[in-house]
Amino acid sequence: MEPLQKGFKMNSNLIEKDPLLKVENISLKFTEKKVLQNVSFNVNQGELIGIIGTNGAGKTTLLKIILGFLKPTEGNVIFLGKKSSKHIGYVPQKLEFDKMIPLRGRDLVSLGLDGHHYGFPLPNKKRKQLVDEMLESVNAINYADTPIGLLSGGEQQRILIAQALITEPKILILDEPLSNLDIKNSYEIVKLVADISREKGVAVLFVSHDMNPLLDVIDKVLYLADGNAVMGKTQDVFQDDVLTKLYGFPVEVLHMNGRMFIIGNQSEPIVGHHGN
Repeated sequence: MEPLQKGFKMNSNLIEKDPLLKVENISLKFTEKKVLQNVSFNVNQGELIGIIGTNGAGKTTLLKIILGFLKPTEGNVIFLGKKSSKHIGYVPQKLEFDKMIPLRGRDLVSLGLDGHHYGFPLPNKKRKQLVDEMLESVNAINYADTPIGLLSGGEQQRILIAQALITEPKILILDEPLSNLDIKNSYEIVKLVADISREKGVAVLFVSHDMNPLLDVIDKVLYLADGNAVMGKTQDVFQDDVLTKLYGFPVEVLHMNGRMFIIGNQSEPIVGHHGN
């Protein structure tokens, strides 16, 4: 890895030709506070990248910039050689569904095709077939006709992933899909996303407060702290000296019972523990 600096600069041996997505020196400033500082990285086809950091580190802000919801103060986002967010599937942070709403799982997936258009599309065989294929790909066909509000958190996440995939995106972005899930469901969702990424060649940006479920499947990790970032292989990023420089205070990486904990100078976990 390159020596860590304020504002990540990617190691040259990780850069591949013709990346799918290029994030170039992104900075964002609100009033006098810099939320992101010179963040740069590439995403290649089929890569699965874990994005982690504490609350307020800038993870969701970075996603909003990539999706075009926010304009950076400095820098550019280049997707397929253009400044465009098309062909990106997005699963937002935990959504709350009213149990009384009669919207079924398959209805929500169907909205991924044309939910941004006015009016209601007429049903047809091709449309139903496509929706069923997406539901089957995430193993959700058995509860596709159940109202979305009556499904468990893990079941809802599968439906939302199917909705994001139905337009065949080249990049899938998931913002904290493991929040409010137990450990079993967390690992199942991670495996599902990894299988889809490998099978379809879809690049994935997977934001999570807990890195442990991702360790066995991600290709790289993008670690954010106080607006600064470092990216690389997990074994290169999760080093005491690397994270100490990133945070600006002493940090220790601990391994315990097959899990990883990042401990700050107050002997409290920064990231890596599961909230449930």
